[in-house]
Amino acid sequence: MARKMLIDGEAESVPGVEQGTNFDFDLFIIGAGSGGVRAARFSSNYGAKVGICELPFNPISSETIGGVGGTCVIRGCVPKKILVYGASYGGELEDARNYGWELNEKVDFNWKKLLQKKTDEINRLNGIYKRLLSNAGVKLFEGEGKIVGPNEVEVTQLDGTKLSYTAKHILIATGSRAQRPNIPGQELGITSDEALSLEDLPKRAVVLGGGYIAVEFASIWRGMGSEVDLVFRKELLLRGFDDEMRAVVARNLEGRGINLHPRTNLTQLIKTENGIKVITDHGEELIADVVLFATGRAPNSKRLNLEAVGVEVDKAGAIKVDEYSRTSIPSIWAVGDVTNRMNLTPVALMEASCFAKTVFNGQASKPDYSNIACAVFSIPPLSVVGLSEEQAIEQTKGDLLIFTSTFNPMKNTISGRQEKTEVMKLIVDAETDKVLGASMCGPDAPEIIQGIAIALKCGATKEQFDSTVGIHPSAAEEFVTMRTVTRRVTGSGKPKTNL
Repeated sequence: MARKMLIDGEAESVPGVEQGTNFDFDLFIIGAGSGGVRAARFSSNYGAKVGICELPFNPISSETIGGVGGTCVIRGCVPKKILVYGASYGGELEDARNYGWELNEKVDFNWKKLLQKKTDEINRLNGIYKRLLSNAGVKLFEGEGKIVGPNEVEVTQLDGTKLSYTAKHILIATGSRAQRPNIPGQELGITSDEALSLEDLPKRAVVLGGGYIAVEFASIWRGMGSEVDLVFRKELLLRGFDDEMRAVVARNLEGRGINLHPRTNLTQLIKTENGIKVITDHGEELIADVVLFATGRAPNSKRLNLEAVGVEVDKAGAIKVDEYSRTSIPSIWAVGDVTNRMNLTPVALMEASCFAKTVFNGQASKPDYSNIACAVFSIPPLSVVGLSEEQAIEQTKGDLLIFTSTFNPMKNTISGRQEKTEVMKLIVDAETDKVLGASMCGPDAPEIIQGIAIALKCGATKEQFDSTVGIHPSAAEEFVTMRTVTRRVTGSGKPKTNL
């Protein structure tokens, strides 16, 4: 009997598949990153026979190289955060002197040692992910997968031999890859993949881009002592975040010694004896040892044979899916960055979990994209949950109450660091008292906002925040002691331009 799936509470067979058809697998997954591994494990736990394929491991990806664990584990969140930790110690050592630590000798930084430690860790995690699949009873194939029919996948192994498998359901979880701008000399630049594996720490770096990756790598390199120029097209960095918080991040970056070049783009890179000459659209010339392109990512969908099978994609190559992550072909599904919905690792995990519940546990589950917290691991970091002020103005009809607090962290009063990094903000619906959004820029912001996210998910009101007793002394207590309204935004007000 064909396995049933629930959609809106009604059992449904997969269209086009005859009852009683035998398949090699109940589910075959292309891509063993965060979303693929989660879907494989959960589906197997629900009783499905699961196969999964992934490209061979390498820290720097290509169309034919990847690795179990995917971008986040191998060349994304995890190694990036390790480097952020490493870069943060520079400032900590400076601050330590005023806390009584006598650092008499010059402190040197060994980039190669940190790089090796980072590599050791991602190798360890790659092995852990393989064991997770094995322990769940999932069959792992190393090679490139593509779809050759609604229920058939072809895997090209490392030696070129091709294996063909049938599956009742196929899940695409191939993620995305960093892109390069189409400018003369672009081959002289690198992407975040290479930036995480540089043999030598650059003394001079130019970063092109205004998003997460650009801001984070600028912070990392500056924290390690490099001279950094950050070039971006908009007036402010981090488009899509709250404008007020974006300005705070920009001030902090400048305060740490990063040179900002707003409303600027790169037009050409030229190799010289002194390094890479970088020319901007304003005619400015910069010299760098490394030029990082942090100008966006594109879905990994080109080599999957989607068009031949009839799976619809958008202009950017993102796979079109419905609210259950189902593509235009009923037996084929997609989760994670390849769908370009909300490109965050925890979101891919959520989508994969919902997929497994829907298809193999008879529990129709739609991903919920509301109140998803996120963080930019700049130094210091920015973290947010819920609506920005601009989004709240756009999406609500009534008045908004804006609460903000800016102060010098207690730690800085002794260290002498002149950086008002603790900036907190709450957006409140004036009529319902519901907290619509929270933002924080400062040390430990992601750890604090994760807790605030639970409150917003539960629909907490400002009164409930105010009635919560704070932990003293802490920065986090500020979220429950902001009593005075900074400003009231009337319902007739228009959102500020998101610069």
